[in-house]
Amino acid sequence: MNYVADLHIHSPYSRATSRESTLAGLAAWAGIKGIQVVGTGDFTHPAWFGQLREGLVEAEPGLFRLKNEDAIPSPLPEVNQSAASVRFLLTAEISSIYKRHGAVRKVHNLLYVPDFASAERLNRVLSGIGNIISDGRPILGLDSRNLLEILLEQAPEGFMVPAHIWTPWFSLFGSRSGFDAVEECFGDLTPHIFALETGLSSDPAMNRLVSSLDRFALISNSDCHSPQKLGREANLFATGLDYFSLRAALKENRRETFPGTIEFFPEEGKYHFDGHRNCRVCLDPHETRRLGLRCPVCGKPLTVGVHHRVMDLADREEPLYPPEAPRFHSLIPLPEILGELLGVGPAAKGVLLEYGRAVNRFGSEFGLLLHADPSEINDYAPLLGEAIARMRAGRVIRNPGYDGEFGTIRLFREGELMQLAGRGMTFGSGKSGRGAGRPKARRS
Repeated sequence: MNYVADLHIHSPYSRATSRESTLAGLAAWAGIKGIQVVGTGDFTHPAWFGQLREGLVEAEPGLFRLKNEDAIPSPLPEVNQSAASVRFLLTAEISSIYKRHGAVRKVHNLLYVPDFASAERLNRVLSGIGNIISDGRPILGLDSRNLLEILLEQAPEGFMVPAHIWTPWFSLFGSRSGFDAVEECFGDLTPHIFALETGLSSDPAMNRLVSSLDRFALISNSDCHSPQKLGREANLFATGLDYFSLRAALKENRRETFPGTIEFFPEEGKYHFDGHRNCRVCLDPHETRRLGLRCPVCGKPLTVGVHHRVMDLADREEPLYPPEAPRFHSLIPLPEILGELLGVGPAAKGVLLEYGRAVNRFGSEFGLLLHADPSEINDYAPLLGEAIARMRAGRVIRNPGYDGEFGTIRLFREGELMQLAGRGMTFGSGKSGRGAGRPKARRS
């Protein structure tokens, strides 16, 4: 079976997370996006764990569905997208802060388990180590290697994935608190790590510059804090719809069962380049090194971004892919495309209206972005067809993110939309006269 999975999300019990990130809200938006498997997130939080046990029933081995699927309202007007096919997989994220090799390490790791009994055993052990109640993503003074050992003991069928591995502040390779090798972090248990989450600010092409990562499957997830952001990155599977087949596909890391990932253009990620947000300074790694890692405005240390860290660890000039390596698709979320065409922000009312119309026409967001025939998109709205053709070909204008500030990816040059509208290329359900405005800045 071919399906899309987003395996890193957060519940309303995580800090800065929308109250709409309920099971029903996540299922409803997954249906709109075209996602079949969604991580539950936060199973370590007692209140959320209780809701998971109450609201889910097993559908396939290790995957769960909502008990009451018929009561899911659509979050978009006039869109009746079914969430009945959406499955949940039990997931959690742990923030480990600890000392190793004389330095403070701050690493986020994702936990995956196939059943509530395993999750309950893990929660019992972790609650004796630190506070798992105050945040859906608990902060524990627990070495990543020891967390993995606990997972293997309490949930033998579970697996761990280091999260957003290049992010400066909280990750395996982060410039502020990470390591230079997977083995440095996990020691003797390194063989039990078989997948890494690349994060929004990097993509497989960047990671395949580092030969020590060759044996790992590279997964991508949204890490979303609101259900509308589901699928901004995701994974493509062609295997049985169950936990164990999904895990096996990642272990094998072959295109036959793990065809690839859906990616941000990495420049859009908020830590792609180096910089200092307070001074509005954004720099590429070469300039950062010339400046001695100091902000040229205030003199304080710059936040060294993902591109810089990849360059530090890279031992190849070009990415190397094995013959059966999964592929990846760099996409722009549909609301951002529509916002650029309409000259407004991606959350504007007009964007939501056009988004709903497009979902009704093409079945889902990914149905349009990944699979729709170009001629069909052109028949629907020529300007949208041109935008998606450029995106699929990678012909985009990139302004990199830095130091917590999202970058922007645009499809049209300044004034180009006005010119195209003047030549009769229209957008918006057959309505003309749109798309001449300047796109507003993207919001997180």
